[in-house]
Parts: sequence; C-alpha cells; structure tokens
Amino acid sequence: MLNLEIITPEKTVVKDEVDLVEATGADGEFGIMPGHTQFLTTLRIGEIRYKKNGETTYLASSGGFAEVVDDKVTLLVDTSETAKEIDVERAKKAMERAESLLKTMSYDHTEYLLYEMALLRAIARIGVASKKL
Repeated sequence: MLNLEIITPEKTVVKDEVDLVEATGADGEFGIMPGHTQFLTTLRIGEIRYKKNGETTYLASSGGFAEVVDDKVTLLVDTSETAKEIDVERAKKAMERAESLLKTMSYDHTEYLLYEMALLRAIARIGVASKKL
C-alpha cells in the first residue's frame, strides 16, 4: 500500500492508504505503485487519480508538486476538487470565456498565459466532473 497525502494551502484533502496514484507531471502521465523509486516532479493542471480496493477516485487539480519517498506519496497542489464538488456549468462558462479571450490575443500578450491556464483548469474540471458516479 501507498500512504497518500494530497494537500492544498487550505487543508489536507486526502490522507489515506491506496493501491495506485496517477497524475500528470512535467514529462507527462505517471503512475506510482508500492515500491516505486524516489521521485520528485512538478504537476501540471489536470486530473489526479488514485485507486483503493478497486475503486478509482478522480480529482481536478491546478498543478503543484509530487514527491515519492518510501511508499509515501505527497502531492502539494494549489487546488483540488472531487467530481461531486465541481460546478459543471461554472466550469463551462469559464472555459468559454477563456477560449473567447484567447482568440482575441496574440501569444505575446501579457495575459495570454493566465487565460490559457484558466482554460486548462476548466477542461480538467469538466473532465473530472464527467466521471461522477
């Protein structure tokens, strides 16, 4: 088993023993199973998944850091939301707004990256929310 902790600046979101953790790091998707080598990476905006007793839990995250040491996985993330916590309509509006604004800007515009990140967060939230049971 892995000891998983997912922590935001406001609270500890998850503190549990799990079988598997998956997320997207700087170099792409990765999976952590018991016995994994020590590991440190940044996390991209996207989905975090973990399995326990055959059940998968999905979280939307806006990025952060992941560390693996001796079967302990620590994810320090800016934000984290479960599928049940996500307001899909709000996420869709945020996505539409970001897409609309990005279409009017050039890549070198000072706010381009901010709206691009807002778009990625909205896409991640909609993706996780679609997995509501």
